[in-house]
Amino acid sequence: MVKLAYQYDIDSVSLLLFRMLFSLPFYIGVWLYHKREWSSRTLSKKEKLGILGIGITGYYLSSFFDFKGLSYITASLERLILYTYPTMVLILSAVFLKKKISLGMIVSIIFTYIGMVIIFADEGGILIGNREDLILGAIFVALSAFFYASYMVISYAVVSGIGSIRLTTYSMIISCILVFIHFFITTNSNLLGYQMEVYLYSIGMAVFATFIPSFMINEGIKRLGAPNVSIIGTIGPVSTITLSIILLGEMLTLQQFGGALVIIGGVTFLSWRRGK
Repeated sequence: MVKLAYQYDIDSVSLLLFRMLFSLPFYIGVWLYHKREWSSRTLSKKEKLGILGIGITGYYLSSFFDFKGLSYITASLERLILYTYPTMVLILSAVFLKKKISLGMIVSIIFTYIGMVIIFADEGGILIGNREDLILGAIFVALSAFFYASYMVISYAVVSGIGSIRLTTYSMIISCILVFIHFFITTNSNLLGYQMEVYLYSIGMAVFATFIPSFMINEGIKRLGAPNVSIIGTIGPVSTITLSIILLGEMLTLQQFGGALVIIGGVTFLSWRRGK
């Protein structure tokens, strides 16, 4: 939906603003519904800082760099780069949470990034502008993956005491506010001057790609655990590549499909080992 909306000459910050603007009423509704229940349990200073950190990293910075990157690269490549975030979670957990990294995990990380090298070695199908745009877009999406990994590490430390619904609601409201501030500081576009398709895609993103999955992923982690959710998440790159071929006319070469399988296999093996 992001790539389809970009066809109507909208910049990444304005599109992100619409996504957050249309999703905000849903989160406010959830907050109002649970307001009395949540007011009976005061959050600690650590939990408040954790929610702020999640709002900044997971739903503001990660989304911003993802939207920015998608204006330069294909949806297929974006999803494959973003899918390297479990390896970043592992590295950040080792650095900040003192989690041990086994030899098998190191091998999985190496395979994941070998897959990226395989894909970038063949520019067919992934180069939509010049090579500088390709590199810039890849850097933006890699930053998105890093901040999403940071969000996962922070949420691991604070979610148990807060609850997934409360954590998601508070952090998303914070993210919406941050996006609004970012827009009004950096952008001067007319919010009412776009074609109707932009608003329809934005509503679709707000409901089906923001509000619903933001609760479902946290509830999934609560019920299944992060490693199992990561394994199930292998459908993400596969479904994105499939939809981008059908709806966007994108295409990966045989070599790039091979690189994609290496990435997905490396992350799946990593998640499986952590699950065990």
